Amino acid sequence: MKANDFGKVAVLLGGSSAEREISLISGAAVLAALKEAGVDAFAFDPAKQPIWTLAGMNVQRVFSILHGGAGEDGTVQGALDLMGIPYTGSGVLASALSMDKIRTKWIWQAAGVPTPRSRRVQAATEAAAVIAELGLPLIVKPVREGSSIGVTKVATPDEFAGAFATAQTSATGHVEEVMAEEFVAGIELTAAVLGHETLPLVRIDAPEGCYDYQNKYFTDAVHYHCPSGLPADIEAQIGKTVLAAFAALGCRGWGRADLILRADGSYSLLEMNTAPGMTGHSLVPMAAHAAGIAFNDLVLRILVEARCG
Repeated sequence: MKANDFGKVAVLLGGSSAEREISLISGAAVLAALKEAGVDAFAFDPAKQPIWTLAGMNVQRVFSILHGGAGEDGTVQGALDLMGIPYTGSGVLASALSMDKIRTKWIWQAAGVPTPRSRRVQAATEAAAVIAELGLPLIVKPVREGSSIGVTKVATPDEFAGAFATAQTSATGHVEEVMAEEFVAGIELTAAVLGHETLPLVRIDAPEGCYDYQNKYFTDAVHYHCPSGLPADIEAQIGKTVLAAFAALGCRGWGRADLILRADGSYSLLEMNTAPGMTGHSLVPMAAHAAGIAFNDLVLRILVEARCG
């Protein structure tokens, strides 16, 4: 498609989730790429004006780069469906399922996608039962947050209550549902999906294995390897599994799966992101670059797939 074929494009960025800061950075990069390509694009922050005002702006497409919260849980997607405005990424149901880490796991388990054992946690007093089931160390995290917000590795029973409180209290002040997950030791990987294919895997080396919010976006302490350096047959097998996981949730357009590769060659998928970051530290642009896809071309390829429903 030519730039003027896209019509007027709204780049949804910011929002009111705990990931607002990252969404603003991602959105600025996407907006700059679209303008450089000659697309008639403008920024739209739903935290500053109601989403339904888009209906009167003659918008032909939306590039949604909202992270977390209402931007990634199907809420915004439903509003855009009602207005009849095509948008990038997954639809209502796939977005809602992917945002909910517990329901994601239910679907993956039914589809035969490997994922760590987990359980919902309703109170810090469940520590003994959770540890008995999942062992130590384990991971405690919010059910519906991204960017490693509120995630804690628990090594001893005494750390459980603090981890639960951290996961339950989000940066936006809402009380979050909490889950505990079996800790999987191994190599941290991420697999980007673009259309109907996976991009080269990214291998992540974080300081002391801590790939948290700060290290993800605001330091240069993390080392990324893309190509990953893994054997081609293992990378191909992981790519096939990620596409199956993407399809099982009903996702479309683009996304990114996070996973751990164990020393024995087995692996487990942790979660699916339906609106991944597009910052200078983000992994989808990094994987696209390794595949020979420039950032501006990546943005346009995502925008081409915009649709309703």
